Amino acid sequence: MMFTVNGQKQKPVPIIFDSDIGPDYDDVGAMALLHAFADKGEAKILATIACNKYPNAAPVLSVLNTYFKRPGIPVGISKGKAVSIADFQHWSDTIVAKYPHAIHSNDEAENAVKVYRRVLSKQPDKSVTIVTVGFLTNLAYLIKSKPDEYSGLSGMDLIKKKVRRLVSMAGKFPGENEFREFNVKIDSAASQLVFTKWPTEVIYSGFEIGVKIKTGLPLVNNSAIKNSPVKDAFSICLPMARGDNNGRNSWDETAVLVAIKGQEPYYSLQPGTIIVNENGSNSWDSKGKNQYYLVEKLPYEQVEKLINDLMQHEPGSR
Repeated sequence: MMFTVNGQKQKPVPIIFDSDIGPDYDDVGAMALLHAFADKGEAKILATIACNKYPNAAPVLSVLNTYFKRPGIPVGISKGKAVSIADFQHWSDTIVAKYPHAIHSNDEAENAVKVYRRVLSKQPDKSVTIVTVGFLTNLAYLIKSKPDEYSGLSGMDLIKKKVRRLVSMAGKFPGENEFREFNVKIDSAASQLVFTKWPTEVIYSGFEIGVKIKTGLPLVNNSAIKNSPVKDAFSICLPMARGDNNGRNSWDETAVLVAIKGQEPYYSLQPGTIIVNENGSNSWDSKGKNQYYLVEKLPYEQVEKLINDLMQHEPGSR
């Protein structure tokens, strides 16, 4: 299947999704976008991976993949040292109890690094986009991984060979040394390693991009959508915080949008190099040609409407 951009046929973007799914629920919106693009023929989901070890992480990924009629997508989870942060709103408990899923515990999910290495080894060279909307724990482990049954290459060489670009919801730009963005600070050592060593193009969707974009209300208010774990998550969580009265900040959704559609016409790119400090804050060095952060180009309201529309996508025949 191919899709068309400006009259030109384009192959679906092969994509690995790495998420801290749990402490925030914009990850659920990001998963909805991911599957919506896949149903449109614009993305090929190679794997869904959790960098957060709280007990519902792998089951939630399984619920969402199953709901969107892709129950066979590999699900990985960190098996080494990693953080475990649960959702205080208990939306994950609700959807895991309510909806079918093949993976019922993190123990049933594969090791995240093994999933990365197996999936990457089978892909054409320079083809895979990795989108991270959580901590950089798994990618740090991937960089340090050794040759195995899937590939004789080191982790770094496997990334160089197979990955086209990394799109990461991380940081704030151009950077404030006192500001510690959540995804960067939680595992700051991994963030430092990955963003210093990563060998391919990196695009950052910073805190300032998603904070303006409020989504979820159109989905919650759409009475035609029933029995949706995406709708349920937003229905449970939006009323719990005064700041979410107009919708939830869409940090993770913007990263998925750019990973699959590219930055144009929504954003322009500012080149340079991220600097991650030990405390998890970041700044930006304008020198460098392989890393970029997004700069708003279209009015954010237009991106907000697009994301809201995509989040209302329901699974269908393909």
